[in-house]
Amino acid sequence: MKVRGGTNPESARVFQLLNSELSVRRLLPSDFGSTCQLLNVSTSVMLSAVIFDLDGVLADSEPWWNQIDAKLLAGYGATYRGEYHQNVVGVSYRLAVEFYKKAFGLSVPTEEMMRRRGEIATEFFANRVGLFPKVEEVLQELRQMKLHLAVATSSVGASARPFLDRHHLTGFFEVIVTGEEVERGKPAPDIYLRAADKLGIPTDECLVVEDALPGVAAAKAANMRVAAIPDTRFVNPREYEKKADFVLSSLEELPALVRKLMVAE
Repeated sequence: MKVRGGTNPESARVFQLLNSELSVRRLLPSDFGSTCQLLNVSTSVMLSAVIFDLDGVLADSEPWWNQIDAKLLAGYGATYRGEYHQNVVGVSYRLAVEFYKKAFGLSVPTEEMMRRRGEIATEFFANRVGLFPKVEEVLQELRQMKLHLAVATSSVGASARPFLDRHHLTGFFEVIVTGEEVERGKPAPDIYLRAADKLGIPTDECLVVEDALPGVAAAKAANMRVAAIPDTRFVNPREYEKKADFVLSSLEELPALVRKLMVAE
């Protein structure tokens, strides 16, 4: 886990605490440049809720999205081999579809392509997409800490909710917000603001767990702390070091981070 620490003594103490008891990859000062413009790790704000992205955090779905989108685009006569994965990872259906329309010169109505993408994704999530290791154990640990848990995903409810049901995860979450429930998708903050509002928790008491930079940006715009779990199969983790508050190697590191943040309150 990597932590973005602050320059004041109290933030430095938290930085040392978080790194001393975890098996982590420490950041060096050179990682941040000479100006060291870092986000402080607050010790005065409570941690009351953890809000999870679904794709790439709980669901090991990113390897499947290229196939989902290849099938989508094939229906409109375009051949796709995943060359634009980085352009659409973590964004809303609308932004992804609008990108594909421009990239492939398609004149199909956006709403039609969004609906079709949702249908294809629903089939994949129902029959092919699995969980990352230790998801249920991690959620159990966080519930034992008396934290409020939520999901905020760009995926449509028709794919996300049955997926959570199939893997017996729905009961862990007080709130589930899906992409069609907000007007503006990630990287806009709307979906995280909606989740916090439905939880009844102030945004600065929420920790978001994300795998994609648009999701990190959405959470930060919502005034939330962010723990990023970059999928090294598709992205360079170093791109996250100055954008997220914490960078984890896997979901299994999350309970230890949360415990340390709660101790530091």
